Parts: sequence; C-alpha cells; structure tokens
Amino acid sequence: MSSAREFSATGMAARTAGILFVFVIIFTALLSAAYLWTKPAIEASATEEKMKLIDEVLPRNAYDNALLDDTISLPATPELGLSDVSTLYRARLAGQPTAVVFEAVAPDGYSGKIRLVLAIRADGQVSGVRVIQHRETPGLGDYVEVKKDKNKARPWITQFQNMSLAAVTDKDWKLKKDGGRIDYYAGATVTPRAVSKAVFKAVKWAEANRKQLFSSEGAAK
Repeated sequence: MSSAREFSATGMAARTAGILFVFVIIFTALLSAAYLWTKPAIEASATEEKMKLIDEVLPRNAYDNALLDDTISLPATPELGLSDVSTLYRARLAGQPTAVVFEAVAPDGYSGKIRLVLAIRADGQVSGVRVIQHRETPGLGDYVEVKKDKNKARPWITQFQNMSLAAVTDKDWKLKKDGGRIDYYAGATVTPRAVSKAVFKAVKWAEANRKQLFSSEGAAK
C-alpha cells in the first residue's frame, strides 16, 4: 500500500510539474507575441519623443538628413560631465554639416546633477539648450527648465542661443553676479551658475573636436 501511495504521489507531482511547464511555455509565448506586436509602436513613440526634444534646440529647417541615423557614439566624456557612453547626432543640409546635438551634465547643481541637451551649429553658435533632468528645489532653482520658468516670453535657458566663443568673451558665459552676461533670479544662483558652466564647457569641447564632429563625410554608424 505504501509503495502504491508513493507511486501515486509521484505520478501526481509529475503531472503537476508537466502542467506548470506547459503553462510557462504558453505564458512565455504570449509575452513574446505581445512584445513583438507592441515593439514597433514603442519604438515609434520613443523616436517621436526624441525628435520633440531635438526640435526644442534645433529647428527642422536646419537639416534635411535622417538625423537620428547620423550619429557618433561618444565614450565617457569628462568635459561634458558624462560618465557613460552617449550618442551625438549630426545635422546636415544638402550634405553639408550644419549642427550637432548632444547631452551634457552639470555635476554641481544645488540638489545634484543637471542633465542638458544642446545643439551647436557648425559656425560655433549655440542653437539651443534645454534642461531635461534635474532635482532642483521647486519654485527656486527649477526655472532653468522651460516648463517651470514663469517667464514664458523669454525663458531663462534661451539666453544661450546664438552665443559662441567667437562672439563673446569667456567671462560672458558667467552670471552677471560673477561679472558675466547671464541673468539669474535673486536667491537662486547655484543652479544657473552650474548650467552656465556646463554649457560653456560643452561649447569649448565642441570647438576642440570640430574636425571630427563637423566632418563632411557620410553618416557615422
């Protein structure tokens, strides 16, 4: 009797394991099918969001190439505050380089790192800058982000547009409080100072690497 019960228990365990195995196979197949079904939509949505962000710093009439396909993979770049690999996008018009779009990080924000995206034209001018991630104090230093800046007519971050190393002095990239030309809001200088410093470093980095970044060769892979 004992052997029969053990055999029956073993058989039941085997059947349960078999049922679970089949369930796992079916569940995995359903997940895979769902992923394949939704992947194109997810990728399209990600591309759209990326283009919306780029549109804020570089107008579409500045290029006619497939911007997201013309890239340079950047290694960790201390000059840009980047500790990880990142992607730089190259804009071209009629085959000629017109601008580059890339990220930078201001490591010394009031509440931590401030992540930026910048577009710099081939002539060295800043096309646009946007803060895309920060943890600055709400209502105080967060005005560096367009959506949170109360000045909708001329958001603070737009001050960098058209600035270049050739057009202004190194000192001009500082806040007015520090002898430069960048405005700031009273009582909140740490955040704008960090952003201004990061933008200046990014512009200098782009100028130092001009030959590679603004190559007239075909799209980088």
